[in-house]
Amino acid sequence: MLIERSKKIFNATGADKLIVTAPDLRFYLTGFASSDGLVLVDENGATFYTDARYLEAASAALSGTGIEVKEPPRAGYLSLVEGSGRVAAALSRITADEYIALSKKVVEVTDCTAAFTAEMGVKDDGELAAIKKACEIADKAFEDMLGAFKEGMTENDAAAELEYRMRKFGASGTSFETIMAFGEGSSVPHHETGFRTLRHGDIILMDFGCKWGGYCSDCTRTFLFGDDKKHEDFKKAYAKVLEAHMAAKEKICDGMTGAEADAIARNVLKEGGLDKYFTHSLGHGIGINIHEFPRLAPKSSAVLKNGMVFSDEPGVYFEGDFGIRIEDSVTLSDGKVVSLTNSDKKLIVL
Repeated sequence: MLIERSKKIFNATGADKLIVTAPDLRFYLTGFASSDGLVLVDENGATFYTDARYLEAASAALSGTGIEVKEPPRAGYLSLVEGSGRVAAALSRITADEYIALSKKVVEVTDCTAAFTAEMGVKDDGELAAIKKACEIADKAFEDMLGAFKEGMTENDAAAELEYRMRKFGASGTSFETIMAFGEGSSVPHHETGFRTLRHGDIILMDFGCKWGGYCSDCTRTFLFGDDKKHEDFKKAYAKVLEAHMAAKEKICDGMTGAEADAIARNVLKEGGLDKYFTHSLGHGIGINIHEFPRLAPKSSAVLKNGMVFSDEPGVYFEGDFGIRIEDSVTLSDGKVVSLTNSDKKLIVL
């Protein structure tokens, strides 16, 4: 039950009360999305306080979960903890003004960010099911999109077509702003989708994802719009990036650090003299947010565990020329990587 999440994090804080205001953390505890609210947890249980816009829907959604739903007092949310002893809050997720106001109301404020990070890093069966569904939708949208590319369409046109398909297949929205890069734009890892038009022989790099049930998917594919016989260097580099991607999938395991995981892909690229063009980390956690714990990066000491979901996304970028990134959302199950996005990764030529 959802109430168990609140109890577990509250017990980890050692505080008299736990308050949660950040929208994503509130969603983690309640499964209910809202732009306003506060979750209060103490030894007596958990209560979600929210304004009149959400009361009816929240009451229906949380019926039977063990979490009460109430309208906040007229004196404001912080009046709920006024005079309390030790109160836990995720300090990395509140403003300085909010911290100062809270500090004036209670004896001591303690940080519970680490407790949320640890719990949210490992997904339960319900969370995994939601992420899998988001990944299935992303795969289906990508495959359906391949027939929609037309010479003369803009990056913005293509991004809109892809996002429409994700919505059509059941997504509630995108996980992040879609990256659609044509030609030389692919050399910028986080290219800003614009109005560059598609031409025969162009490289297309698309980084996309969608949400289902409040959870994200993340996927990147790189391919060619027609073969003008001028992309031999691209094809060789693509083969090496795909090798690095697959090596990470095959060798990452439970108990490995994020740095060790990153090194698997980086070493494959180094063998091909491409490691200096791999300018970002191998991966990041995926969940309610598109970037979560753990990080798979050269200096990451995060230990990978069964139930974690993260990206496997090696890439190489040649300034002003082209870039390649191949990314899947994956999870660790029984000590090994299982891919959650599964659309074709062999080099596609449209």
